[in-house]
Amino acid sequence: MEASVGQKLEQEFTLASVSDIASSSSASVVSPSAPVIARFSSDSGVSQLRFGSDSEAIDAVNVNLRTAKLFKLGSIQSVCIAEGSEITKELLDQESYSRGFNICFRNIEESMAFHAAFEQWKTEPVQEMRLPNGALSTSKSKFDDKIESSSAKMYFHYYGQLLHQQNMLQDYVRTGTYYAAVIENRADFAGRVVVDVGAGSGILSLFAAQAGAKHVYAVEASEMTEYARKLIEGNPSLGQRITVIKGKVEEVQLPEKADIMISEPMGTLLVNERMLESYVIARDRFLVPNGKMFPTIGRIHMAPFSDEYLFVEIANKALFWQQENYYGVDLTPLHGQAFQGYFSQPVVDAFDPRLLVAPAMHHVIDFTQVKEEDLFEIDIPLKFVASVGTRVHGLACWFDVLFNGSTVQRWLTTAPGAPTTHWYQLRCVLSQPLYVMAGQEITGHLHMIAHSAQSYTIYLTLSTKMWGPGAEQGGVFQSSACKVDLKEPYYRMSQPQPYPLVQDQQPHQLIQPQDINIQSDILQSEDLEDRELLRQQTLS
Repeated sequence: MEASVGQKLEQEFTLASVSDIASSSSASVVSPSAPVIARFSSDSGVSQLRFGSDSEAIDAVNVNLRTAKLFKLGSIQSVCIAEGSEITKELLDQESYSRGFNICFRNIEESMAFHAAFEQWKTEPVQEMRLPNGALSTSKSKFDDKIESSSAKMYFHYYGQLLHQQNMLQDYVRTGTYYAAVIENRADFAGRVVVDVGAGSGILSLFAAQAGAKHVYAVEASEMTEYARKLIEGNPSLGQRITVIKGKVEEVQLPEKADIMISEPMGTLLVNERMLESYVIARDRFLVPNGKMFPTIGRIHMAPFSDEYLFVEIANKALFWQQENYYGVDLTPLHGQAFQGYFSQPVVDAFDPRLLVAPAMHHVIDFTQVKEEDLFEIDIPLKFVASVGTRVHGLACWFDVLFNGSTVQRWLTTAPGAPTTHWYQLRCVLSQPLYVMAGQEITGHLHMIAHSAQSYTIYLTLSTKMWGPGAEQGGVFQSSACKVDLKEPYYRMSQPQPYPLVQDQQPHQLIQPQDINIQSDILQSEDLEDRELLRQQTLS
């Protein structure tokens, strides 16, 4: 085995033989007369496994350890599947160049040692000397491990376009709140080192420089870095204190620790796009102990809502599948699945806060304390007390974040009734509404599980307890549930914007049942039975 020399790390094993599985003759991939060497190495930040001979300057096979797999076939025999390996120029010209290799060891001990080394080099970060600003780390990217490559490609393509950056910059609630939070808290930025996580156009980095930052490292993984550099170079009085670094925060190295981090990691329902995890990873990698984070905490707010118009609108989308003679074809067998499919989309729009049936509750995420793995699965118990008697059509959600500055504490909110942001609000709509009376308790769970498409699957359950005689026994009267994919929202932007709150209006002034006068023939029979039962209990 070899020790590390400078920035080049190596570990070598002598093998009995290595042969190509695809070869009909099972010929060795190196000269049979020379010793067969398997060399693990990290050269300038690239971890790899190389099969070759001790005498060859250029080896026959270079395996990408990030995607390679090793399987044991016997006590001294294994197979290595090299996906995406650099093998020969001819193979590199092909669309697919994966290969497999039979490996024979000289004894059991060397086989065990090789397998242990393979797992260590594959899974553990290789520590190397301090890298220049912006160079990639040799650590295996956590981002690539948990996010589908196709999703990541679309994500970085989206944020690499100026028109999408413009959309966010023109959200004056968002941009203005960030500007105010930074400028009003100059004491937190003046003379300090700042890291801008997911810098995008670089606007937040420029704000930090305006507030007197000593130096700002703007880290951005998309092609937006080129535009950010141009924007920053065009503002030389500020730009001379800003360095743009292209790469993921999970991979890049910085020459120094930061005193404060700034970022805009919020997606729909706060957690969509899973950038909060990158924000937390950047905190652990780059921030000094007790350093500040802008934003500091986030809150997800939730409340049940009643919106007959929205419910009928969604349900009516499935009417297409009730046609019994569509060019001679009966579509009705698919109506049930289509009906549920439309209700599996979370609705993103701006709604009137008077649609809320109960005062909201909230779930807090402290960005300074939360662990990355805490964001993989979020379970929020729900408990509300209905303010009115009506039909509950689902759960409305929004979020806000706090910039906990030393001088000024400032909130950025996406609440209904507040000035609308590009995040709007989000609603999970039940295909089976619930009936509630004023004062009745509504309970349930909002369970969110992260998935590899950079979003969450949401499982919502809402229940109402027994009302009237027998209520003290605590029985459940009704329950309804839905499963929605946060990645696939229904953007309902063509609908009217919410009414602004008038001066004398209470925050939770609620819609009354008589305000809704929509007839719908899509109600299930059990809906009608529940309504009749509720009416009888009310009369008694």
